[in-house]
Amino acid sequence: MLRAMTDAPQSSGEAPKAAPNPLVKLGLELGPLIVFFVVNAKWGIFAATGIFMVAAVASLGLTYGLYRKLPIMPLVTAGFVLVFGGLTLILQDELFIKLKPTIVNTLFGVILLGGLAFGKSFLKVVLESAFGLTDHGWRVLTVRWALFFFFLAIVNEAVWRNFSTDFWVSFKLFGIVPITILFSVLQLPLMNRHLVVPADGD
Repeated sequence: MLRAMTDAPQSSGEAPKAAPNPLVKLGLELGPLIVFFVVNAKWGIFAATGIFMVAAVASLGLTYGLYRKLPIMPLVTAGFVLVFGGLTLILQDELFIKLKPTIVNTLFGVILLGGLAFGKSFLKVVLESAFGLTDHGWRVLTVRWALFFFFLAIVNEAVWRNFSTDFWVSFKLFGIVPITILFSVLQLPLMNRHLVVPADGD
C-alpha cells in the first residue's frame, strides 16, 4: 500500500519538492526485500538478515532525504525488522525473522479493526492526503485491509512451517508482493464508488 506524500511549502524563492514518483517509492519499499532475496541465495539466511536490516534503515533514510517524511507502515515494519533481525543474529535462530511478517501483519490487522471499534479509521489517517472517500467507504476499505493483513499472517505461517527457508524467502518476494498488488487493484472499484468529488469537479 503506497501513500502519496507532499512536502510543506519551502521558504520564499524555493520551489516545493515534487510529489513522490510512484516507481521511486515502490523501489524504496521493495529494495530491502530484493536485497534479502539475493543475499539469501548466495550466503544464506543469517547474512541475508543482517543485510536486510541495513537495507531497511537505508531505505528509510533515502525516503526521508527525498521527501522529508517517513510513511508510517514502512517505519513500523523497519522497526520490527531490526528487532526480529537482531534476535535472529544474536541467537542464531531463523525462527525470529520468519515470525516477523506474522506478527507485523497481525498487528496491522488488529490496529485497523480496533480503531473501527472506537469509531476511528486509521487507514483514513494514513491515506487521506492521497484521496478522499466517504466515511462508509473508509470503513469498508479498512475492514478489507484488516482481513487481508490477517490473511497474509496466516499465509506466512503456512509457508514457513511447511517449506524450506529458501522457498519462504522467494515467496515473500514473488508471492506476497504480487498478491498485495492484486488486492490493492481489486479495491479500486470500491474506492471509485465512494470517492468524494469536490464541488468544482476536480
